Amino acid sequence: MITVFYDDKCSLCSREIRLYKKIAPKDLFSWVGIASSSKELNHENIKIVDALMYLHVKDCKGNFYIGVDAFKLIWSKLSYFKYLNYIISLPVIYQLAGFFYNKFAKYRFNKLEHCKIAFKNGE
Repeated sequence: MITVFYDDKCSLCSREIRLYKKIAPKDLFSWVGIASSSKELNHENIKIVDALMYLHVKDCKGNFYIGVDAFKLIWSKLSYFKYLNYIISLPVIYQLAGFFYNKFAKYRFNKLEHCKIAFKNGE
């Protein structure tokens, strides 16, 4: 089972995950909304601030993927996104995607009140 740790208080994140849930094969993913329940994060030794900032995914072998690599793992398992996964894997595209993802993740994090609170509390 692939575990996806996502910000369920973020409307953009939640919409995207709802789409993935609709098209994902049954029993392949476990979707963990981290803003509502951080117990799983504690178990995995992931700080909530880090998980709110960047998408985290754990594969069936226990390996973690963060940011663009997390999306690549998800997309590799979704038939409609396999081509996007291939394109984003190309060296220059991958570097650009990582750069823009990091910029957007920080922007989104700084705009959401629950992220600011988690940061102030040092979570």
